[in-house]
Amino acid sequence: MVSKTNEQALESSIEKKLTGTCLEERKVDSSDPDQVSDRNDLYQRDSNCFFQGFPKDFNAKYAIDEKRFWHFLENTQKDELEKLKRQSDWQLKILERLDRILKKYGLIHVLRKGLEVDDAHFTMFYQLPLKSSGQTVRVNFLSNEFSVTRQVPYSLDNPREEIDMVIFINGLAISTIELKNHWTGQNARLHGVNQYKFKRDIRQPLLNFARCIVHFAVDTDEVYMTTKLDGAKTNFLPFNLGYDNGKGNPPNLSGHRTAYLWEEVFTRNSLANI
Repeated sequence: MVSKTNEQALESSIEKKLTGTCLEERKVDSSDPDQVSDRNDLYQRDSNCFFQGFPKDFNAKYAIDEKRFWHFLENTQKDELEKLKRQSDWQLKILERLDRILKKYGLIHVLRKGLEVDDAHFTMFYQLPLKSSGQTVRVNFLSNEFSVTRQVPYSLDNPREEIDMVIFINGLAISTIELKNHWTGQNARLHGVNQYKFKRDIRQPLLNFARCIVHFAVDTDEVYMTTKLDGAKTNFLPFNLGYDNGKGNPPNLSGHRTAYLWEEVFTRNSLANI
């Protein structure tokens, strides 16, 4: 119980920093989005805020948060969607086309180039505006939907297998995170990395190379990352700040040593530079 409590506390602190709240504060079932109102009000007040995602909205076959994916397209590109809605299977057509392009070119290509489906073209990510950019560019960037979901059931073969956290942009998964804690002798360098190498099914879409950009093993002291999961051959690299001319991270008097990950890296502006 100690391990679960502390790992859950780390999840909560990350979720609260990104979304402005957490499931524990709301005292709701993490799998039931109907218990939490859509957070457009908070999102509009704070342009740095992420949406709170829910496991039941995750489509493991296409590795997307369907709620955020369709909401983003309906909210930003309704005219393009109308070109396809005359077809009864228009949603499936978009998802299948997305799947093919992701397998062929990878997620970064889709975020930068968009998605063509018949005569419709969808922008899948509005780029970070420059200082010289006009108002339309700035508004478009704010319409991107960044979100975080805890305990994501990523496996089509075993629905009980879960990834601790996943970061999404417009419903597209860009990062997975496995969390560990030191209270039971577990850490990111050994246990988090080994979990990815030996206990995660890399055949599943979410963990396919280039389908999700980066995978993090995180504890309260250190962070390790890889862009390609390859079983036992996976090469994880430290993603730490360094401390006193050495490895690791400096002490953080206001929180965890690894808080820079969700306070500085997992921000809308920082993630926009992918």
